Amino acid sequence: MEENFKKIASIIIIISLLVLSFFIIKPILVSIIMALILAFIFAPVYDWIYKRINNKSLSAALIILILLIIIILPIWFFLPILMRQSVGMLTAVRDLDFVTPIKSIFPGLFDSQEISIEVGYALSTLTTRAIDTVIGSLTKIIINIPTILLHLTVLIFTFFFVIREKEAVVGYVKSLLPFSKEVEKKLFDQTKGITSSILYGQFIIGIIQGIVVGISLFIFNIPNPLFLTILAVILGILPVIGTFLVWMPLAIYLFSTGRFFSAWGIIAFGLISSNIDNVLKPMIVSRRTNINTGILFTSMIGGLAFFGVLGLILGPLIISYLFLILELYRGSGMSGIVSSQGLKGK
Repeated sequence: MEENFKKIASIIIIISLLVLSFFIIKPILVSIIMALILAFIFAPVYDWIYKRINNKSLSAALIILILLIIIILPIWFFLPILMRQSVGMLTAVRDLDFVTPIKSIFPGLFDSQEISIEVGYALSTLTTRAIDTVIGSLTKIIINIPTILLHLTVLIFTFFFVIREKEAVVGYVKSLLPFSKEVEKKLFDQTKGITSSILYGQFIIGIIQGIVVGISLFIFNIPNPLFLTILAVILGILPVIGTFLVWMPLAIYLFSTGRFFSAWGIIAFGLISSNIDNVLKPMIVSRRTNINTGILFTSMIGGLAFFGVLGLILGPLIISYLFLILELYRGSGMSGIVSSQGLKGK
């Protein structure tokens, strides 16, 4: 009886401490999660540096320096430009004729003047709201700079200790898992594969696809190229949709205004962007850990609604880990949702 009471009391104490700890770290939880994700992404770079200088702290510090350059310099230089181009896009969209380019390609769909007016109004409203959302987000970044700096500090410290002591962190997590050694190995192997598939196969490649479209915007002197590049990057990360929604409407508009050379150039870069994942993804992601496109897209949208922008990563990771754990308990050999079907490209 006394032994059972001690066990129950211990469980209550542990649960209470876990709940209190959650509320303590809740305000900075996103920063901690982001630090863990960045530690996973930069782990190969850390290993490469550590092999050459054989100093964990210095290797981690160099990675942080690289990380700060990647994060701070683009924000410092590009945020003012992005704000100006966002306002410029909003002004241009309000005066833009959406119907004429589409009508020149699909004349039979716009015989009625009323339909043309309604379609033009709908497209103008949708585009204006999207740009308003971007401007609002950029404004929030500027207003919340003190809070962002606080989160950045938490991110840097967490990232430093996690990547420096990653073997100890992984060992500690393994010691807490209630699985056999065989199941534990399968779990970590598949978890690493799933995380790589989402971070490298979807997120990083999506960014590259958006940048390819962005390069074409600068080459062919398209107005507000930075804003459109950011939009292409965001759409490139999303499965199924892809950068197509940026370069194809732009090419149609260029054809309608007589800029045929620029239009064909945009199409060429767009096709490269839309198909680049078929080349890069097999090189960096194992087919065994590709994620079903429907699950990936749905979990991204749900994650975006629940976590914000970070949900584009967290949503697929959480859902994929859930299916992995369920399949472990089912004893299916971890096939099914995490299977060779994978992503079929955008």
